[in-house]
Amino acid sequence: MERAKVVASILLIEFLLLHNAISQAFDESAAVRTLKQEPHHTHEVHCSRERSRAAWQIIEDYLMPYVEEEGYQISNKCRLHPDSDLFRDQEQHKIYLDVNEWRCGYCKKSFRAEKFLDQHFDNRHYNLLNVNHSKCLADLCGALHCDFVMNSKSLRAKCNPAAVARNRHLCESLADSCFPITQGPSAIRLHELFLHQFCDAHTCSGKRKPFLKGGKKQTSLLYMASSILILMLLPIFYLLYYLYQREMNRGTQVLRRVSQVGRKTKPS
Repeated sequence: MERAKVVASILLIEFLLLHNAISQAFDESAAVRTLKQEPHHTHEVHCSRERSRAAWQIIEDYLMPYVEEEGYQISNKCRLHPDSDLFRDQEQHKIYLDVNEWRCGYCKKSFRAEKFLDQHFDNRHYNLLNVNHSKCLADLCGALHCDFVMNSKSLRAKCNPAAVARNRHLCESLADSCFPITQGPSAIRLHELFLHQFCDAHTCSGKRKPFLKGGKKQTSLLYMASSILILMLLPIFYLLYYLYQREMNRGTQVLRRVSQVGRKTKPS
């Protein structure tokens, strides 16, 4: 009887483990089931979507806040202009719903990870790429320090003076073409800012870091952290103040009672 119970317990455990494994396999297949149903007509694009995304994020975080502050209009001839991003329209049609849910803004299909949505764009919405201009924002990654943001292994490699010189030259040419100093005070200020924010860090000395002026992300994070800290401390402050006032009131009442008792017991 005892042996039968042991065998039944072992079988039950094996069944539960098998059920768990099947469930995990089902979840993993669900992540790509929509993708597998689509024909794989992947078109070859000689432009990195990942590095283009990193370059645009850098422009958004570390340059555009200052451009907007100056009220400056970047020319569409400037390579930092949104039209220079091959994937800009597709990136704007990504809908983030949850950690494991992304939705295509074109056809409303859902995916469990951003990489599957990227593959969906390559397979089904290639015709919406801005391929006419033959521009790739990833080509500017050397000037914009994409590897620094992406924590690339190339940062740990030995500094190549020739590559640094090329990136610095590209960076300075972007400053000259996007913010010509002949266009007025705003362009002059942005030209100088671009040099300090991006170009000065192109050196093998390692003494200068990019984005010294900061950007939108740092400001928003600092503001959010400060707000959360204030919201957490305010209730504590008011609680301490309330307890202090209550103790003060109690002390005053005790003193009054003692005073009144003293007056009553005082001999006439």
